[in-house]
Amino acid sequence: MADLTTQLHRLSLRNPVMTASGTFGYGEEFTDFIDLNHLGAIIVKGTTATSREGNPYPRMAETASGMLNAVGLQNKGIDHFIHEIWPRLKQFKTPFIVNVSGSTIEEYIETAEKLDSLEGMPAIELNISCPNVKEGGMTFGTSCLAAASVTKAVRKVFHKTLIVKLSPNVTDITEIAKAVEGEGADAVSLINTLLGMAIDAQSRKPILSTITGGLSGPAIKPIALRMVWQVYHTVKIPVIGIGGIMNAMDAIEFLLAGAVAVQVGTANFIDPAVTLKIIEGINDYCEQNNLSSIKDLIGALIIPE
Repeated sequence: MADLTTQLHRLSLRNPVMTASGTFGYGEEFTDFIDLNHLGAIIVKGTTATSREGNPYPRMAETASGMLNAVGLQNKGIDHFIHEIWPRLKQFKTPFIVNVSGSTIEEYIETAEKLDSLEGMPAIELNISCPNVKEGGMTFGTSCLAAASVTKAVRKVFHKTLIVKLSPNVTDITEIAKAVEGEGADAVSLINTLLGMAIDAQSRKPILSTITGGLSGPAIKPIALRMVWQVYHTVKIPVIGIGGIMNAMDAIEFLLAGAVAVQVGTANFIDPAVTLKIIEGINDYCEQNNLSSIKDLIGALIIPE
């Protein structure tokens, strides 16, 4: 057995395989299929300061080699999570990380502050791919200034491991990564979904109620790999790779590009046990290639001269 442990700032993971927010519920929904204690970490669904209903249906659409979603952060709010859900989740050995979302910086602060005092909660993932309602709806994560501002504000109230999830819908993702690193992010995760659209040619109408939505799945993997590689060579903090990971080889590609861990998202809808298969596949790859640790893979991409 190879050493699959990896480090996210102060947070130690037993292996590099995490689940992506919004694709794994609160984790409990998958206990009939896998032992959650075997995972590296679980990122629970996007959580906001207050309850949200989400967007009207239809809010999901299948696309070539992927899917579009416009669920809209449907959740019952942070207080419900703390009092009703967390008491059950904290019984597991695997770290649970809350994906924190908001419409204003004040909302992010409120949610992060409550999680900072929550015993056993080791980290949060800051979802900055949310519209800033005070700035005309522009997404926090598409501007260096806005991304830095929300990271700085949350850093002041959250003293555990702070992961910032980056949007790919930008001109230069390395600039955003540097901005959040400069304001105290302990790690970055990337990429979030790409903005996409689906049209029904028969009705001549958009398929999603919101017209546009977030594209995920294998279609986005080449873009995600490129961005992870670029960010790895730009910042000094750990990078978590996300985007179209369907099997162990996909995950290994992200490690080679510089990720210390990966998040599996869309693949969970196809095979609820895929995460355990990916962990096993990474171990097999290490053993077949005489690697004692996955640390020998991280950033080990060979660039021909």
